[in-house]
Amino acid sequence: MHLAQLNIAKAKYDLQAPEIKEFVDNLAPINALAETSAGFVWRLQDESGDATAIEAFSDPSIIVNMSVWQSVDALKNFMFRTHHRDFLRRKKEWFENISEDSYVLWWIPTGYTPSIEEGIEKLNYLREHGDTPKAFSFKSNFSAAEYLSLAQGK
Repeated sequence: MHLAQLNIAKAKYDLQAPEIKEFVDNLAPINALAETSAGFVWRLQDESGDATAIEAFSDPSIIVNMSVWQSVDALKNFMFRTHHRDFLRRKKEWFENISEDSYVLWWIPTGYTPSIEEGIEKLNYLREHGDTPKAFSFKSNFSAAEYLSLAQGK
């Protein structure tokens, strides 16, 4: 099984604004870093190579990021042990605080590509039910085996 993740962010500024230029200018290098990271499988992108123009919510200032990884550790290594972490540390400069969960993790079959709709469903499920093997955060970190056990009714 592979790990899918969806995260959202509410931009403080229009993506063309000078206040968020440094973030926007680094999308391509950070995406390239993700793609060359150990355990990377897939990421959501449009024709421009990123996902910032994909409007998944009625609020156009909410941007989405979705990707698939071989494991939780592979995703964590990319997020917290590469140049990506420098941008995570600065997210308050560019993005509003979202009071609800803003990311979700879930297990998918190897070779399966999740849809943005599925990711949003998982995020809403997490917001409604909290961490479960079906949709979880890094706080709980459910294993693929726990998910399969749930799916098989055990």
